[in-house]
Amino acid sequence: MARRASPVARSKSASDHPPSAISDTQSSPAFVRGLGVWDATAVVAGSMIGSGIFIVSADIARQVGAPGWLLLVWVLTGIMTIIGALSYGELAAMMPQAGGQYIYLREAYGPLVGFLYGWTLFMVIQTGTIAAVAVAFAKFTAALLPVLDAQLHLGPLPVSAQQCLAILVIAVLTATNCNGLRSGRLVQNVFTATKVGSLLALVAFGLAFGRNPAAVRANLAHFWSWGIMPTAASLLPLLGAAMVGALFSSDAWNNITFAAAEVRDPARTVPVSLAIGTTVVTILYISANIIYLAVLPLHGDAAAATVVGRGIQFAQSDRVATAAMEVMLGPGGSVIMALGIMISTFGCVNGLILAGARVYWAMARHGLFFPAAGLLNTRGVPGAALVLQGIWAAILTLSGTYSDLLDYVIFAALLFYVLTVGGIFILRRRRPDARRPYRAVGYPLVPAFYMVLAALIMIDLLVVKPRYTWPGLLIVASGVPVFYVWRALPQRRSRA
Repeated sequence: MARRASPVARSKSASDHPPSAISDTQSSPAFVRGLGVWDATAVVAGSMIGSGIFIVSADIARQVGAPGWLLLVWVLTGIMTIIGALSYGELAAMMPQAGGQYIYLREAYGPLVGFLYGWTLFMVIQTGTIAAVAVAFAKFTAALLPVLDAQLHLGPLPVSAQQCLAILVIAVLTATNCNGLRSGRLVQNVFTATKVGSLLALVAFGLAFGRNPAAVRANLAHFWSWGIMPTAASLLPLLGAAMVGALFSSDAWNNITFAAAEVRDPARTVPVSLAIGTTVVTILYISANIIYLAVLPLHGDAAAATVVGRGIQFAQSDRVATAAMEVMLGPGGSVIMALGIMISTFGCVNGLILAGARVYWAMARHGLFFPAAGLLNTRGVPGAALVLQGIWAAILTLSGTYSDLLDYVIFAALLFYVLTVGGIFILRRRRPDARRPYRAVGYPLVPAFYMVLAALIMIDLLVVKPRYTWPGLLIVASGVPVFYVWRALPQRRSRA
């Protein structure tokens, strides 16, 4: 059995810790530096592209009511995502260790804030996203296999066949990643290449065959009209609420920082992969929405009998990409797109599972998580942390709908994104001489812009969507007593 890794003492500069030496002795299992630039970029892009880009534009269209505002939501989300990634690059190059964002927050604000991030990541952010995307995989599989619409019963608990399939996917990919980095990397590379190809195909088909003159005229005629809100004063609050779906679709780009100890030349590779991955995905997302608007009218009627009649707003089950492909290629187009989305969500779940467990491993090394999570198995991966993550994600698949989990995830994630980017300012002042192979672009104005915009969206969500955002905040706060309980345990007191 693998022995427990030695604790990592917090020093004046986290960058002084050699990230490649992670076990007690040379004979103990250690992380393997097996991820190059392409692999790291595949984790960034693959973790971002799940099901959101194929679905959430319908809900955004219903909220904003005009094509121009729909595109603006995606453009603003893309700008935020790229700025965040470019800012994180400085911290990733400075502290290229397993745990990534958890380490950055710990070093900038202390053990409590670092723990609250890890706690929330486990309770909601990572596991909730795994659950939501796995459910989306099952949802699109059911479009091809109607038998999955059946309801089952596990004792007194009603469970859908789709939920069972989502749990099966989580279990299979958890087992795959327990088999070692090579297995997880292979799945990630193959599925990321396939899903990027699917998005490129959607855009290419739309440009070549999909232009619908009637839809284009209708969308241009009401490009900036505000179909729902009576006054312009409501514009910013509604835009902020509408960005939830786009932000969820663009989230998880930070996952590569969690696995930095397994990246070759991480001080260079992680910032490069963050920049390339987020930029490529942002361009694909905006292009996909342009194609949607070239093929389908934004406005539609939920009772309409045709795909075009329902428009983007009322695409069946919000499957906008499927509706667009059906217009372009006929009934076979919806089958092709369903298969593409299944591939996309499967690869996304794999990337999230691969990366998330590294945070719980780092927490356990500081005495702030279950001791078993701090073990590497004989394959050099945190097997127990992967299993714990998989179990909780499986439980969450039974806890609520896709959009419920989405709202919980985004608010909690934004909170820690703001704090992490703020950590750049703190560490620049506190450790001016620390080695920084890469520095945040446009510092201090660009990172400060990100913090202000993200904070405004958070405030907006607390007001507009209190049913989900306030519970998300309470989940973060619930980690405070848990932190002090962990610190009080005698066997962990000296290490937390």
